[in-house]
Amino acid sequence: MKVRAISVYGLFGRHDHCMNVFSDGITYVHSPNGRGKSTLMKMISMLFAGNTEDLAAIPFERMDISFYDDSKIIVERSENELLIQMQRNELCELSAKELMAVTDATFISPERTFVRKEGDIVNAVELYAYDLSAKLRDAKEHNELVIPPYDDDTDDDSLEMMAKDLNAKLNFIRDAGFGIDIPSGLRFPPTRYDLREYRKEHLDLIYGVSEFVKRNYYLSESVVVFTDIMNSFLLDKHIKVDGNNSIIFVLDNGVTLPLSHLSSGEKQIFIIFYRLLFEAPYSSFVMIDEPEISLHVSWQQKMGRSMKDIAKLRDLQIVVATHSPQIVHDDWDLTNELGAGRA
Repeated sequence: MKVRAISVYGLFGRHDHCMNVFSDGITYVHSPNGRGKSTLMKMISMLFAGNTEDLAAIPFERMDISFYDDSKIIVERSENELLIQMQRNELCELSAKELMAVTDATFISPERTFVRKEGDIVNAVELYAYDLSAKLRDAKEHNELVIPPYDDDTDDDSLEMMAKDLNAKLNFIRDAGFGIDIPSGLRFPPTRYDLREYRKEHLDLIYGVSEFVKRNYYLSESVVVFTDIMNSFLLDKHIKVDGNNSIIFVLDNGVTLPLSHLSSGEKQIFIIFYRLLFEAPYSSFVMIDEPEISLHVSWQQKMGRSMKDIAKLRDLQIVVATHSPQIVHDDWDLTNELGAGRA
């Protein structure tokens, strides 16, 4: 579900905050320090994760999250416990499990350079690079042609158009570093003659390629967009996937730069764009707190534009809490300012 607005009342016993969330693209939130901007991000993340215990530890009276389908989550404090209800036609109480099913939410916190993995604290860049390499290896190891059930009721014109579209996507997947082997003796995309003379073989091929594209297009798109965006930021170096499916940074003189030698700003953009492209589900809700950390002002301006591009590509709602006018740049109509005091 798409979030329409978020309100919290009595935060720290001092503040009432209300913000509108745009149905697509970016929503910016800004305020002076101490108004609860980061706390509000954490509260939303805790709620959608069903983490009611930590949410209850934050001093507030009530929180409302309304959605574009006219439903609303109402969180009210009752003594030392929280009452969490969903309002549609009537009020019904929500369990932690039911909260987690409301919407997919991703929170990219300011403390993002290290993450917890199976009880250990690990370097985020190294973990994400390893995970991405594993995803690519798995895709390449499972590149067999799997033919699904299908009905032979599609006319030749439609099959020809379908095959051409699939071929364009297949070439895009190959640009990401992996693809599929076309069986010997068959041509893809097939011609009208191929479809007439060797129909069964080419129908199997078309629908097999279609299944391969469904499995791999999203990953390949993520890889291409990720490397393109990263390289638009990087100076005197570039990122690429090598022959071993490893993510590497190569200096302009050809020397490979270890991940540990990236600058703090380079690590920040790697982490943020990795999580947006490889972790945030399609058409989901994302919160990013202080994306400007360690970034030069020119990179801050570029960061805002890149986040908007990804939001459009993946139909994301991204709420960005920031102190940086460079991140917002020319998009002040997309901002919410958190004021002081009670409403």
